[in-house]
Amino acid sequence: QVQLVESGGGLVQPGGSLRLSCAASGSIFSNNVMGWYRQAPGKQRESVASFTSGGSTGYADSVKGRFTISRDNAKNTVYLQMNSLKPEDTAVYYCYLRMGTFTSWGQGTQVTVSS
Repeated sequence: QVQLVESGGGLVQPGGSLRLSCAASGSIFSNNVMGWYRQAPGKQRESVASFTSGGSTGYADSVKGRFTISRDNAKNTVYLQMNSLKPEDTAVYYCYLRMGTFTSWGQGTQVTVSS
């Protein structure tokens, strides 16, 4: 069983920055993918960024150049550095850990970008 605990959300003004963290614990295989999705009110959940255990990263077009994903394999932790935040980035952000066909999710953390 895998547990994911997120932190770092909050309220920030447009143009500001936030850093999200997600720590995984439990039975974790070395071959995995960690990343972030987000869901805004009235919208479908969308992929934001991902980071494989092999070192490959991927980003949604809407966040490229503004968000950076990183991970610490020794701590089973993934981070999302979010810069130049826009009101349209407002959403609940969920981290995930995928091992094969099995995906575990965090509880979600609210990010609100507003003046």
